[in-house]
Amino acid sequence: MLEVIPGILEKDWLEIEKKINLAKQFAKSIHIDIIDGKFAPNTTFLDPKPFAKYCKEIDFEVHMMVEEPIDYLESFADAGFKRFIGHVEKMSDQVEFVATAQILGEVGLAIDGTTSVDEIKVPLADLDFVTIMTVKAGFSGQEFLKECLKKVEILCSTKNDIMIEVDGGINDKTIVDASKSGATRFVATSFVFGSQDPQKQYELLTSCLQKVGS
Repeated sequence: MLEVIPGILEKDWLEIEKKINLAKQFAKSIHIDIIDGKFAPNTTFLDPKPFAKYCKEIDFEVHMMVEEPIDYLESFADAGFKRFIGHVEKMSDQVEFVATAQILGEVGLAIDGTTSVDEIKVPLADLDFVTIMTVKAGFSGQEFLKECLKKVEILCSTKNDIMIEVDGGINDKTIVDASKSGATRFVATSFVFGSQDPQKQYELLTSCLQKVGS
């Protein structure tokens, strides 16, 4: 099943809450980016507790662009998050991260724009999905790196039927390329929320996917 997921990358809870209230009107899932300033030269809001009041309405996934994402799992699970994405670049033990996250919900490993698929050191069968960054992780609004879709194609060629999420630079043009490469989930941040009408942008992306599939 193809899915567009609105993404939120913000430093301030009020801004996050505003976007949640917009997105919950048209989306079933929301992608929350957290950055600790160590993984990338940026920081975001890191407290999971305020999300709890929305977790019965929305399926949240947390994208942990942090050092040792395993340290964040329990607190975000306690708040009600159901899907956990950890980056391999700042993770000392992929096996431990995946095993811990599996107990709490769905688990995915993310690889940054310059990272090879070979850096995933656990069997793909142990993962619910893989997130391929199609920008350099850390900031929204970047230009889509089409060469990253080669990694999507490599994963598809393994015949593991692994679900693939792409994140970064998604718009009405790039979502078509990403879908044709084999991706099935598409995180859109600035394209959705950088507009006067986020729902219209979301529906545009969804219609692009429907046209690819028809």
